[in-house]
Amino acid sequence: QVRLVESGGGLVQAGDSLRLTCASSGRSTRNFAVAWFRRAPGQEREFVTAISRGGGDTVYADSVKGRFTVSRDNTRDTVYLQMDSLKPEDTAIYYCAAVRTIMTVSPSVQAESYDYWGQGTQVTVSS
Repeated sequence: QVRLVESGGGLVQAGDSLRLTCASSGRSTRNFAVAWFRRAPGQEREFVTAISRGGGDTVYADSVKGRFTVSRDNTRDTVYLQMDSLKPEDTAIYYCAAVRTIMTVSPSVQAESYDYWGQGTQVTVSS
């Protein structure tokens, strides 16, 4: 079983940065693709970014491209989301999710593709 725990959220001002962490316990996630999704108040959950199991393939939503960077440290079973130049519209609960994949598969942008989810961490960006 895989248990994911997000951390690093908080209240910041527009233009600030935050780094979110997704740590896994139980089974190692080094053979798993990991994604970040977010849900803003009153809105549907949306894809943010994903990283392949080896870290060599990443995908970003257009809304965060150039501002957010996803990375991973498989020796620590941890995935990071560096968020720079934050905007009020980035305010949301951020969730990490994981799915076991084979090496050549690019990470999915579909929430339905992921089997394991964390509880989320709140990010609030004030204007």
